[in-house]
Amino acid sequence: MTDQVTNSLMGQYHFGIEHEVAFWNLQTHQFADFTNTAFDQFDRLIAQLPEYASDYPQLRVGDMNIKRKRWYIEGYERFSETGALLDCTPKGIEIRTTIQPTIAGTIQELRESFARLCEVATPAHWLPVLTSFNPIQTDFLPQPPLNRYESARREASPEKRTAHIPMLTYGPDLNFSVAGLSPESLIRVGQKLTYYSPAIVPFSFSSPFYGGQLWSGLSVRTHRRTGQRPAVMVFLERPEDLIASTPSLTKIARLPAEVGRIEFKACDSCGDFALYGSLLALMKGLVLDQTLPGLALVPDAAAHQRSALAGFQDAALRDQAILLLSAAEQALTDDSERSLLQPLWQMVQQGTTPAQALRDRWQPGADLAQLLSAGYAPETLAQSVIC
Repeated sequence: MTDQVTNSLMGQYHFGIEHEVAFWNLQTHQFADFTNTAFDQFDRLIAQLPEYASDYPQLRVGDMNIKRKRWYIEGYERFSETGALLDCTPKGIEIRTTIQPTIAGTIQELRESFARLCEVATPAHWLPVLTSFNPIQTDFLPQPPLNRYESARREASPEKRTAHIPMLTYGPDLNFSVAGLSPESLIRVGQKLTYYSPAIVPFSFSSPFYGGQLWSGLSVRTHRRTGQRPAVMVFLERPEDLIASTPSLTKIARLPAEVGRIEFKACDSCGDFALYGSLLALMKGLVLDQTLPGLALVPDAAAHQRSALAGFQDAALRDQAILLLSAAEQALTDDSERSLLQPLWQMVQQGTTPAQALRDRWQPGADLAQLLSAGYAPETLAQSVIC
């Protein structure tokens, strides 16, 4: 695999990000979720945003036509007994970037798209807030209960069986593709990132609230989600190359642009979009690295739960994070990409994660809307009318 990875990455690496935006409804003074927000309310925002013909066919529209733009409503789709789409219970709005040849280009497009979304959301009294787990609701049960068609559809894959979990969580897909790798090599990359995921995710932690209160740890999302849902997904061209696992590691590409894509799905949402750049640089370095031996077919739920509680205060986890950063730094040949690792080094050395700032601002009776909106860094909001 060594020569194949090294040779194929020369000019063949591409990036993308999908970022889920949660909102606070300033008119009703509520966190916007499945209990109080209708599809049409978010759809009115989407209708005001542009559609770019040049985005296609690299962006998937999907059978239900909800994903027409770079912005779309993320939620739980409901179907009739005959399989017709009836509704989509919303949880927020997802932003996805087009496929980019550089990390810098990916982050810049995400910032611009976020600013566009804020421009239409602010006049309608929707406040973007940074969280990775619903800070109010603790469970999601589809209402009305699933019908026979929906129940049968839910059994189609491990991810559909656990589709209720993402209705409470918010987080990114950090996408990268490596041209020319064999299915076996792509799967090996996915297994490597899955194995080291518990030491990667603390760099992003941003969900220390649960049921309207301060939680005991740093990431409710990681504690509740990882193990039941994938840490990594690898998109392959041929069904015969898929490998069975629960949760899934591999999936059939739904359009040619997805073939060879690797999605890291285990991170919390980042309010400083520059941190996504750091994480993409770390992942590229780990793909290039040929020294780390760890491989796992499915994420280690217990390790992720320990990580969610202690982060880099756990000595073993901190040591492994240092090992990962050192390996990535050695493997990256671009000085600008190596420099992106510096914020991650700082976190490890200080034993902290982004969740600590949220915890520090918490006090009984705190205004959650203000606290969570402050989770977005000033530089993230700089292009937006929201500030």
